[in-house]
Amino acid sequence: MKAIWTVAKKELLDLFRDRKTMALGLFLGPIVIPALILGMGALAEKKMRTQLESTLELPVIGAEHAPNLIAFLKGRNIEAQPAPEDPDREVRDQAWDVVLKIDPEYGEQWRGSRSARVELIYDSSRQDSQIPVNRLRGVLLEYSRTVGALRGINRGVSPEAGFALQVGQRDVATPEARRGMMLAFLPYLLILLSFLGGAALVIDVTAGERERQSLEPLLATPAPRAAIMSGKILAACLFGMLSLLLIVLSLKFAFQLAPGPMQLVDVSLPVMAQLLFVLLPMVLIGTTLLTLIAASVKSVKEAQSYMSVLMFLPIIPTIMLMVNPIKNQLWQFAVPFLAQNQMILKLVRSEAITPQEWAVYLAAGFGLGLALWLVAARLYHREKLAISA
Repeated sequence: MKAIWTVAKKELLDLFRDRKTMALGLFLGPIVIPALILGMGALAEKKMRTQLESTLELPVIGAEHAPNLIAFLKGRNIEAQPAPEDPDREVRDQAWDVVLKIDPEYGEQWRGSRSARVELIYDSSRQDSQIPVNRLRGVLLEYSRTVGALRGINRGVSPEAGFALQVGQRDVATPEARRGMMLAFLPYLLILLSFLGGAALVIDVTAGERERQSLEPLLATPAPRAAIMSGKILAACLFGMLSLLLIVLSLKFAFQLAPGPMQLVDVSLPVMAQLLFVLLPMVLIGTTLLTLIAASVKSVKEAQSYMSVLMFLPIIPTIMLMVNPIKNQLWQFAVPFLAQNQMILKLVRSEAITPQEWAVYLAAGFGLGLALWLVAARLYHREKLAISA
């Protein structure tokens, strides 16, 4: 144990002498992530407020057929604009979010107390047009119900006769869960930083020392090679956890300063401590995997070539859940990256994590870390490890 701590202190001292590398490793995440949260939150809130409260300019085809409807829209802060020459093309080109087309037979259908036809022209693939489209759809539905009720009253029929069902809705989602939907990107960032946070140190203390020919004298000492490797892994884990601690603290202050609903995210100390504990197995998995890779390659450049592949691993569960959302099941807490994603989402949504889920998660995470440690230890016992390329 003494040898492990000695190697770990030696590697950390060497790292902190390189102030540039140390500063990038420790402070890049705490600066970038809060900036993303504050920037994205402010932009999203400003855009939503603008689209909901500002005057909606709406191109209308056939406005002369429905003057009452146009007046009703104006009363709801929707201003009719001249009809475009090619509405389909202009909507696709993002000149307009939505175009309203009124059927030429609207007047005749109206006078006959029939359903008068109007058409919304929009591009469903554009997320930024959803608020204007839903806003217009809601106003048209309100107008339809109002006129329908007045027609019934004019004929001595109760307005309720036109509705066979009165559908009530009760959303059981908690405010914390709804806020968690806005932070779907957060698990990926935290998993990525915990997985590869110690990459520079891990690659340098194995592949880098091998290139500099300083690894062979270290391995020639009486200390067991497994202890030397464990010391290097411990140093990388401590550095990674220090970086994550700074990130978590920066998240606490970022959410407190964030606009709108994000300000209500639970950033209490118990939640922050749980978040660090959740990320601990990923730090161990990432560090041992990188140690294994660094021990199996011949140069730092070869080790760094694996980084582009490793960066894609944390995003797999995020993409999978976007394409195919699934319910929480116990087996998910045993799958690397997916387990971390689910645990972080539970904390963000202020959902309780059961003891069984904690047990499966920790057993699977630390079990995988131990397996990678054993493989890396075998590589450290190879004689050619100390020989530079």
